[in-house]
Amino acid sequence: MSKTETGHSINVANFESLISCVVGYGKTYNPTNEFIKLSTLQSTLAGAKASIKAVNTAQAEFSSAIAAREVAFSPLSKLATRIINALKATSSTQQVDEAAMSLVRKIHGERASQKLTEEEKKALNDSGKEVKEISASQMGYDNRLENFNKLISLLSAIPQYTPNEEDLKVSALTTHYNNLYTLNQNVINSATVLSNARIARNNILYIEDSGLLNAAGSVKLYIKSIYGATSPEFKHVSKIAFRGNGVN
Repeated sequence: MSKTETGHSINVANFESLISCVVGYGKTYNPTNEFIKLSTLQSTLAGAKASIKAVNTAQAEFSSAIAAREVAFSPLSKLATRIINALKATSSTQQVDEAAMSLVRKIHGERASQKLTEEEKKALNDSGKEVKEISASQMGYDNRLENFNKLISLLSAIPQYTPNEEDLKVSALTTHYNNLYTLNQNVINSATVLSNARIARNNILYIEDSGLLNAAGSVKLYIKSIYGATSPEFKHVSKIAFRGNGVN
């Protein structure tokens, strides 16, 4: 859990400590403001705890989805290499092999051509030629999936590609692609769930006028009004610290 995430939990724990103080004051704590009455504070605490739990659950599911995707995608480059070697071992044409190899390079995250040096770029610019390079290899999961799908489509259109190895057959590759697609989608979906859980938590804790932090500040002011600024009661609750939202 990140330091920022831990900060939210500390705010909730400190709010619970503040409520404990309120309970200890007994009937002396009797505000007219519904927002800071004991029953409302307890309800706010329950909602805050539930929101923290929801974020922790969503974070765990997101991390699990990322790990599962990483494990499944890890052998993809080696599989692509086996595919291109199997294709080249057939009587397919050079043009077909080159088209397949272009997709395999993208799955590997390689450049089709060597990256230009700064000196080469300068020489081309000096000669009036525009230098265009594809920045960054296509190693994003979405890009790798797209190129893997294109490779499968290409293989399915090549009559010579009829490997005896079960895992290299087009049907098996299609099944493998569908599995990778599902795992990638699981990451996307779990990221959305996590984002929504964080938004809900942040609203409960930090939204202006009705959030937990606002309630804590109002409770302290009311205690100050009851016992006075120099009272041990106020000095005690004033030391219960709350952090503003770093939002994450």
